[in-house]
Amino acid sequence: MSTVPSFWKEFKHSRSGMAGLTILIFLILMSVLALVTIPIDTFKQWHNPNQWIQLPKGAAPIWTNFFSEVKQPEHLIFDKPRVEERDFGSISVVSHIYTFDFQFDGFPNDFMLDYDVSYVGNPPFLEFSVLRPDGEKVELSSITLPPKPPRIIRYLYNGTLFSTDRNLRLGTAQFLDSVLERSIRIDEVSPQVSILAVKEDGMIKAQTANVLKGTYLFNATFFLFDEEDQLESTVLIIGGKVFGLLGTDDLRRDLFLGVIWGTPIALAIGLSVATLAVGIGIVYGVVSGYHGKRTDEIMMRANDLVYALPALPFLIILTISVGNSIIFVIFYLVIFGWVGIAKVSRSMTLQLKNTGYVEAAELIGASRWRIIFKHIIPQTAPYALASIALSVPAAILTEAGLSFLGLGDPTLPTWGQLLHDAHQFGAAARGMWWWILPPGFMIASTGLAFVLIGTAVESIINPKMKR
Repeated sequence: MSTVPSFWKEFKHSRSGMAGLTILIFLILMSVLALVTIPIDTFKQWHNPNQWIQLPKGAAPIWTNFFSEVKQPEHLIFDKPRVEERDFGSISVVSHIYTFDFQFDGFPNDFMLDYDVSYVGNPPFLEFSVLRPDGEKVELSSITLPPKPPRIIRYLYNGTLFSTDRNLRLGTAQFLDSVLERSIRIDEVSPQVSILAVKEDGMIKAQTANVLKGTYLFNATFFLFDEEDQLESTVLIIGGKVFGLLGTDDLRRDLFLGVIWGTPIALAIGLSVATLAVGIGIVYGVVSGYHGKRTDEIMMRANDLVYALPALPFLIILTISVGNSIIFVIFYLVIFGWVGIAKVSRSMTLQLKNTGYVEAAELIGASRWRIIFKHIIPQTAPYALASIALSVPAAILTEAGLSFLGLGDPTLPTWGQLLHDAHQFGAAARGMWWWILPPGFMIASTGLAFVLIGTAVESIINPKMKR
């Protein structure tokens, strides 16, 4: 058996093995990045729609703008406004002002103001407006917040103004009335287009308008009527059409986070299934081959019975009837993953039990179990290592297949689950390639890494494979 230094010396001269090792190191670094930098709450809230409410729906990756002549608007989230406070006796006026430079060729999908206000008496009053780069001011909304419920001393109210709200449409319509000098129906108004459109000949033509580029100033002013009232926070969101490194899906989830989180999950599934299956198969085959006779016959017939079972139909039945949590899925894959390993390890044992050191151990009175675990199983270690490397891709692909069919663990952002969601929402037909290609590429890359490593290891431990 090759020692570790000699094995590494041969392995590092294998181009395929080193390529696979490089990919594996990159995957491990991605896993560490996910575990260290991304909050665990994001992982737990993957299927919670409220977690992603501030992100755009079905946005393409932000880098697609570099390959397009028309620069689509980026999704912008502002949570650090310039604060101005003024006091008029018992009334306090607090303004949160957001200033940003808009230099894109397309109009945003929407915009929204999210705010938290706490008050103890009369409800505050909110004025929301925007100052355009051409100096035009648009009074978007003026509303009174809901009254404080009875028997609540301090009421914390979370409110949101959407661009689709009637108040915002009404404020935009009034602005268009002054520009077009005619009445505008509310259902004709698109606030995000009207606010950001260039005036042509003193008019805003919603159907053919161009974007007015420049600096915009959004102002949310709150009138607080009690000294204990307080404006907790505000967030302004300009709904763009591109976002993040890998875009978003129809549930507004950041696909980059899903792909990154899928890496440690895939490696954990693959390595767990491969290690357990190979370990069980090695021990089972060695025990069967060493004991021989009736024990060998019974164990091999049981092995043949499991081997003859159709794996995929039984996996589907088990996930539906027993459960589809990640622990159950790993257990199911182990059930069908050890049988082939057992046959090969049995064949190796039939050769090893006739070697001199095994016969010498028997002559000095060593027990059968001592011979199995001290003298035979260690000789199968190189084969076990190669088998683990080659079994990992099969485990990952099988789990991805189950998840794609909707039979995987629905609580985890696995690559197969991402593909299942993409298929369910018709991503391919709608051209949302960023929802399909990244998880598919990661599945293929992970499988390729372990296949290259496994092939290189097998060629080292099996001289017949060397050219």
